[in-house]
Amino acid sequence: MLVPNSRIRQVQAFLVVVAAALVAAIGASADPGSVSSKEAQAQQVLGQINQIDQSLNAAVEAYNLANVQLHKIRGDLRDNKIELNVAIASLKRSQKTLARRLVSAYASSEQNSTLAVLLGSTSLNDLVTRIETINATSKQDTHIVTEVTQAKASIQQHRAQLQHAQAEQQTVVAQKAAEQQRIRSQLAQRRALLSSIRTEIVHIKAVEAARQLQLAQEARARIAVSPPSSAPQPVVGVSASTPEGSTVAPPNVHGGVVGVAMRYLGVPYVWGGSTPRGFDCSGLVMYVFAQVGVSLPHSSYAQYGMGTPVSMGELQPGDLVFFAGASHVGIYIGGGQFIHAPHTGDVVKISSLTGWYASTFAGGRRI
Repeated sequence: MLVPNSRIRQVQAFLVVVAAALVAAIGASADPGSVSSKEAQAQQVLGQINQIDQSLNAAVEAYNLANVQLHKIRGDLRDNKIELNVAIASLKRSQKTLARRLVSAYASSEQNSTLAVLLGSTSLNDLVTRIETINATSKQDTHIVTEVTQAKASIQQHRAQLQHAQAEQQTVVAQKAAEQQRIRSQLAQRRALLSSIRTEIVHIKAVEAARQLQLAQEARARIAVSPPSSAPQPVVGVSASTPEGSTVAPPNVHGGVVGVAMRYLGVPYVWGGSTPRGFDCSGLVMYVFAQVGVSLPHSSYAQYGMGTPVSMGELQPGDLVFFAGASHVGIYIGGGQFIHAPHTGDVVKISSLTGWYASTFAGGRRI
């Protein structure tokens, strides 16, 4: 029996609908579990990445500090070499002067003997003058000998300092090389973890990018309404009272760095970076402050020793904020927020002084 084509088409259409319903049913029963499992895995991996990031920040800033110290040692080496050359030149001059005095004293020893002075004197005044001349010459010779001795001692001291500085430099270089290797190892581990949740990371980044756009718009609007350096802007929910015995920081005169820092939102994090091509946390702070004529070292640990300490409740736009034992630094922009270069794989962004940042807040500094 032949089946009409129209009937065949109806059956085919029915089968397609049934198949679609089955797929949807299977998907409805399977997706929640798999998605939930994938999200749990992503959260676990993100937790591991966060731990690596914290360790990595400390390692990078320790490396930066080693570079700051290395730069200082090299400067000391140059100074020591200059001073050593000066001491050597002084020694040569003293030796020549002493040699001339000895030759002169030897050549005139007969004429300058006590008997010659007495017999050759024409008067009492002439006698006194001759004796004073001999004494002055003797004192001059003594001074020259002392100068030569001091020059030799100075040379020995500078040589010892130079050798010590060289030893320190070699130690710092070795530490830097070891630190660099450790950072590279951590970066490799981090890249492997990120690749395992690539899809989730893409989604997270998209959500974060949208949030950053909104935060930047709000920050710019806030800056436009109220100049950053006009008045203190305590962190929301934190008392602005000054603890008894604490240092009262002067008003912030560098609030303008907030507007400068906003220009670099979205610039990628680069280990050791200190230019708009890429920043690490202390490199961003150093570069931004340099734009307003303030020189800061490329190290969050070194920057922590600059300026005047301020508490979280006293923060004003332009103050530096430090976290996790000063291993990370950012620039406070008001409204309980700050700009920073967080870690590898991220970009210069705005974050809130809440959660992990609040719990690891190490202090603020007003430059």
